[in-house]
Amino acid sequence: MRRRSFLATLPALLPAAAQAAGSSGAPTPGTPSPGGPLPVSPGQGGAHDPSRVDSLPPFQPDGATIFDRPDVHAGDRPAGASFATRSAAYGCSGAAGTAHPLATLAAIDVLREGGSAVDAAIAANASLGFLEPTSSGLGGDCYAMIWDPKLRKVVSLAGSGASPRGLSLQTVRQRARNNAIPPLGAMSVSVPGALDAWWSLHKRYGRLPWARLFEPAIGYAEGGVPVPQIIGHYIRRNLAAFARPGSGVEETANARHTYAPDGEAPIEGDVFRNPDLARTYRAIAQGGRDVFYDGPIADTIERYFRRIGGWMTRDDLRRHRSEWLDPLVTSYRGVEVYGMAANTQGLATLQMLNILETFDLRGMGFQSAASIHHQAEAKRLAYEDRARYYADPHFAKIPIEWLNSKEYARQRAMLIRPDRILTPVYPGQAPSHGDTTYFTVADADGMMVSMIQSNFRGMGSGLVADGLGFMFQDRGQLFSLRDGHPNLYQPGKRPFQTIIPGFATRDGAPWMSFGVMGGDMQPQGQVQIVANRIDYGLDIQAAGDSPRWHHEGSSQSMGEDPPGLGPLGLLRLESGVPAATRQALAAMGWPIGPSDGGYGRYECIEHRTNKGRRVYAAASEMRADGMALAY
Repeated sequence: MRRRSFLATLPALLPAAAQAAGSSGAPTPGTPSPGGPLPVSPGQGGAHDPSRVDSLPPFQPDGATIFDRPDVHAGDRPAGASFATRSAAYGCSGAAGTAHPLATLAAIDVLREGGSAVDAAIAANASLGFLEPTSSGLGGDCYAMIWDPKLRKVVSLAGSGASPRGLSLQTVRQRARNNAIPPLGAMSVSVPGALDAWWSLHKRYGRLPWARLFEPAIGYAEGGVPVPQIIGHYIRRNLAAFARPGSGVEETANARHTYAPDGEAPIEGDVFRNPDLARTYRAIAQGGRDVFYDGPIADTIERYFRRIGGWMTRDDLRRHRSEWLDPLVTSYRGVEVYGMAANTQGLATLQMLNILETFDLRGMGFQSAASIHHQAEAKRLAYEDRARYYADPHFAKIPIEWLNSKEYARQRAMLIRPDRILTPVYPGQAPSHGDTTYFTVADADGMMVSMIQSNFRGMGSGLVADGLGFMFQDRGQLFSLRDGHPNLYQPGKRPFQTIIPGFATRDGAPWMSFGVMGGDMQPQGQVQIVANRIDYGLDIQAAGDSPRWHHEGSSQSMGEDPPGLGPLGLLRLESGVPAATRQALAAMGWPIGPSDGGYGRYECIEHRTNKGRRVYAAASEMRADGMALAY
């Protein structure tokens, strides 16, 4: 639960009680009278022993709207931004920020043992595959950007898997729904790239033995850990979606066995185990990546997909390799901001920043209607290009230099009007030649790792191979089925990817390793972090805690947008956005949607120098269960 929502609990109950009392003035059963006890849940009984914690009535049931009070905000802080939830964590020797406290602790333990930032990132990611299965796991893909202190530059690795070679475009079109690949089931599955990415990173930058990096995850999965609030919420939502009639998932027994072994999905505080995943991790720790891609695990995967009528084979897995790449880069007000290349949407962040650099965001004012309007318009323009041009560069020629140029950004920026919404909006005409998890780690030698890993939509496809303990991604849904589109489905091709790590340098030195999780929110979120830090001078924790906006909709969807959006899409604003700003945006014509929690989740490490000594500041996300630590 968000801190500000929790603070709203008691005040929110009072109006409900008064309304329920009606003219009689007597409260109805199950509602508190002013100053009286909290309501008792149905079936719980009317009395409880206040000396026993486990006998207290639940006062924050999942999804309870009585705790959503936009007029109640975080408590008063004596220093820093008023809306910040906490201070950044500081240290000189290392830092880590992940979406689960135990994954952060695993990374810190590896660093303190002498491991590199890459070692710690792998240990954290393996742990998250168990701890946060709603966003990550062995069945997904992985991307990383690394500040290499020896090379003095940012390098990147793309761990993205391809579609099965035995699945033809004809078959995909025959089984498509509304001219799109189904979001769940075997047709949406592409080769998992995460493990090979870990292996490739470790071969180049690892210090500790490979097997050591899996010890925390194996221990967590075998012994069990309590499920946090948000992760538990999304496990239940995902399992319900897989079991829904017509979901398209070929079989759900394995998913239920893995994630609801007692017949019920875990709730907050339940101790959850995954012994199947622990056994899989042990095999990988002992046998390396080939056990997965060209060994017993590959055989199990092939047999499973043959059994359910899918297409993934051992040959598909054996062919997979990660790819070292030079990242894309642009300058933004004197800071170099990097974007992931390959088949990702990393370029969208850079395009948005290039457009926004032509405007005075600081002069417009923090959280002002003008600032959000220009940012959202930059998003709409960049995402038209994203939907038109982004694809696997091994299969399509993408005009990257033109899309990332300052001149093109100036042309696009001239389309934005300060007082009204641009309509219609189209992609530029190229010259003829041409629920994800994020985490970051830094070590004592100055290496910084920005890493992101995902099964795409929530837990993924709904499919868990027999006895392996992890779910396969559904990334293949993002292929296009439109003839002539660069992202058109093809066997052995990598689908368009939403997951993108972020990185920024300043004066030739590393500055920020950061990321914002969540599908199409990722470039939008990254831009808001950069603007909050550079244009508005917020520290890295406040930059993440600041209220966010999220625009949905494009004239050329990449398969992510919900149905029924109009030509202007939908602009969603968090509750912390000022009421005057909200009203002014609506007056401009923006369709304002309800806040749905889809504003991404963020981690960041900032590199500083203080009197000649390296200092790390680490920040985590108040919208998730995570934690950042430094030492």
